[in-house]
Amino acid sequence: MIYGIGTDIIEIERIQKALNRNLKLLDKLFSDAELLVLKEKNYKAESVAGNFCAKEAVVKSIGTGLRGFPLKDIQILRDELNRPIVLAKGKFKDYCDEKEISEIMVSISHSKNYATATAIAIK
Repeated sequence: MIYGIGTDIIEIERIQKALNRNLKLLDKLFSDAELLVLKEKNYKAESVAGNFCAKEAVVKSIGTGLRGFPLKDIQILRDELNRPIVLAKGKFKDYCDEKEISEIMVSISHSKNYATATAIAIK
């Protein structure tokens, strides 16, 4: 059963400007495991933007926004086929368990100027 759906979109140029100003931004937004994924993609702005959009889409799918848990508790990783997967950690995992959310599926895409993501939370 679907618990909720969320989507997000961001301008890739906005992420590129943020990265140009402060690379430590990556450490604030992403876990060590996520940083390895982004490193494999050479920290391209479109990859960073896509993963950030995925996190935003995930919190929209559960209806909380960014309240109650750190952004790093939502990990956007890749499976063996390089598909994005959501791994819940810490307080975010606790929230999902409390609401009986068993899985959150996510899709990420980008064009030249925009990155977007859609997430579906499943009970």
